[in-house]
Amino acid sequence: MTGVLASQQIERLIAEGALSAQAEFVDGQVQPASLDLRLGTVAYRVRASFLAGQGRSVADRIAEFEMHRIELGSGAVLEKGCVYLVPLMEQLALPPGVQAIANAKSSTGRLDLLTRVITDGGVEFDRIAPGYHGPLYAEICPRSFSVLARPGMRLNQIRFRRGQSVLTDAELRALHNAETLVGGGPAVIDEGLGFSVDLEPGPGGLVGYRARPHTGVIDLDRIGAYAPQDFWDELRADKGRLILDPGAFYILVSREAVHIPPGYAAEMAPYLAMVGEFRVHYAGFFDPGFGHAAAGGAGARGVLEVRCHEAPFVLEHGQIVGRLVYERMSEVPAQLYGSGIASNYQGQGLKLSKHFQST
Repeated sequence: MTGVLASQQIERLIAEGALSAQAEFVDGQVQPASLDLRLGTVAYRVRASFLAGQGRSVADRIAEFEMHRIELGSGAVLEKGCVYLVPLMEQLALPPGVQAIANAKSSTGRLDLLTRVITDGGVEFDRIAPGYHGPLYAEICPRSFSVLARPGMRLNQIRFRRGQSVLTDAELRALHNAETLVGGGPAVIDEGLGFSVDLEPGPGGLVGYRARPHTGVIDLDRIGAYAPQDFWDELRADKGRLILDPGAFYILVSREAVHIPPGYAAEMAPYLAMVGEFRVHYAGFFDPGFGHAAAGGAGARGVLEVRCHEAPFVLEHGQIVGRLVYERMSEVPAQLYGSGIASNYQGQGLKLSKHFQST
């Protein structure tokens, strides 16, 4: 069957040997529509980001670009502004017709931790061709905060797909009419479901956060450990607008409440480049059940990870900034997001990563 593979199908791939690992898979690693990937034991500091390229291995390119090697065993700091390559514990032997798509996990993206998966012979980040056999590597570039990393940490996730699963706009309109995919405003459907930014002040006038430029290290294993004010400046909008500074990183929130029905998954994609000098969202997977009543949700707004580029740019309340691309699941997952599993962001509003104390 075509579509995104569900948790029980991923477990079958593991049982069949299509997915293997240097260490046994652990509880919670298989998510409703994806598999968490784990860091290996070593990181290579490299001079620049790269792709292997057709007919070339990542190991050969590491030898070309390596500056030094870092053992992660007892924990090592990955410094802001540097590029690292980490072999992952998992490797693939994909069946013909099964392709894979990787992305950063939500908590990773909310730390402005740019991380992408590359493969031998790869010509794109985060895209793995059908039938690929070989190792996986995570490229990691901390942008706002230096982080402490250890083997087994899960910064990336991977999704598997058979055939064409993306809904057309007509199919998406029909699904919205049946399921009410988005609340808080009309559905804007154009190559996906458009979403806009919320700059109406919340409690205390808060509309978002901007990363502070000079902070301490964040230990990625420490949950709820850090005071937000040590790493973030609170933002308050001026008459429903916010001027983005070039090079700055922001946490904002969508105006719309999102629903992902059990038989579907979604990926958040940036809006067209011509709408402004910014990028929205590094971490793009929305699992089946996110914000949906079947998984105990009542709509969940999308957290926006925003980085401004060359020029200051004015964001206005209600401005379209991205879109959700919906895909069919091959099967309904045995477990939905937020339904009896550790789902940190079900029912979320404006929310920092799980490493920070609740405000």
